[in-house]
Amino acid sequence: QAQLVESGGGLVQAGGSLRLSCAASGRTTSRYAMGWFRQAPGKEREFVAAVIWSSEFTYYADSVKGRFTISRDNGKNTVYLQMNNLKPEDAAVYYCALDRGGSRSIDNSNGYDLWGRGTQVTVSS
Repeated sequence: QAQLVESGGGLVQAGGSLRLSCAASGRTTSRYAMGWFRQAPGKEREFVAAVIWSSEFTYYADSVKGRFTISRDNGKNTVYLQMNNLKPEDAAVYYCALDRGGSRSIDNSNGYDLWGRGTQVTVSS
């Protein structure tokens, strides 16, 4: 059974750092892209970052450019999100997502067909 499992969330002070991980297992060998999305209370889920698995091209939301870095480890079937200089507005549940079908909708949640359960990131001011 295909699944994505996120880890690494937690409580951090503003200006601090966290690294999220997302491990893929099961029927996840077909990977066009993996992405991170986030959803804060009362808000819609929004795109954060994505990486094209084969080329390692990366894409970022404007709000996180220069602070967040997405990367992947093919051998560990894992994608990471390094988050630096965190701000209170970064607080949200962060979800990992996998596009197995090559939808190419990198920043659109509809382009991803497998999702993790999310990990909470809390940033205190």
